[in-house]
Amino acid sequence: MTSAILSTLAPVSPGHQYTMSVTEKGTRAQEDCVDAKQDIAQTALSTSTPVEPLEANGNSDSDRYRYSMNYSSIGQCVIINNKNFDEKTGMSVRNGTDIDAGMVMKTFGSLGYKLKIFNDLKVVEIEKELTKASEEDHSNSASFVCVLLSHGDEGVLFGTDRAVELKKLTGLFRGDRCATLVGKPKLFFIQACRGSELDDGVIETDSALETDSVADESPIRIPVEADFLYAYSTAPGYYSWRNTSNGSWFIQSLCHMFSKYGKELEVMQIMTRVNNRVALDFQSCSNLPGFDAKKQIPCIVSMLTKELFFSC
Repeated sequence: MTSAILSTLAPVSPGHQYTMSVTEKGTRAQEDCVDAKQDIAQTALSTSTPVEPLEANGNSDSDRYRYSMNYSSIGQCVIINNKNFDEKTGMSVRNGTDIDAGMVMKTFGSLGYKLKIFNDLKVVEIEKELTKASEEDHSNSASFVCVLLSHGDEGVLFGTDRAVELKKLTGLFRGDRCATLVGKPKLFFIQACRGSELDDGVIETDSALETDSVADESPIRIPVEADFLYAYSTAPGYYSWRNTSNGSWFIQSLCHMFSKYGKELEVMQIMTRVNNRVALDFQSCSNLPGFDAKKQIPCIVSMLTKELFFSC
């Protein structure tokens, strides 16, 4: 199969016409290829190793599009709350983050999650705690939640000592590394900057707002990256705002909406309302030149394969 795919990707020399046989046409019509440059595709195909099938029990048609909450526990919520940082990082104290952590504990605790909170962890300590969480037996849990509160940049989160790639942390819970969470929702909420751009906002002239107001029983094979939801506090490249007295805009809105609608609405409906609240109800107030009257919009990346309701 590999050689067949490589031949599909191989270019035809200029001036030479290539005629495909009937057999090849039939074969190639059924081949799956990757959307990548030829050299990258060849490398991926030649170096890839077989992946063991990840199996989840098939559900009836009525349950196919909804995650089951029929477990003895809704799951675990791990909170990493970094406030103080080593001087060498150049990172400031994250005043207000303890308020965020308290709101998260109250909100997800009320939904039934078992809470674990860790404060001011170095990168190696974050990796250690999340590795331990990923290696636990989640067979009797319906889901998993992780809330990361720290400084950040695009694609990275800061421990108190240095940065670490987010993918390295979230990847610990992939289907091929955490078997007891296969087919179950894994939610990551990330309150951290993703760059240094500022959002000036724009006036909406649409009439919606006034202009002066702001089943099958056989096992099935699923992708290792399936059933994740990443809720970032801000769009790629942008600052994420935090009020030193009230906590971050994102976590305030997240906890407000989950507390109000967590047992009523589907998770993407809730997150859309979080986006709405952050976008419309908040605006920066700062004495720093260029930092006043700025806006923010969270970014939700979903690989969920079903609807998620936190009630049975």
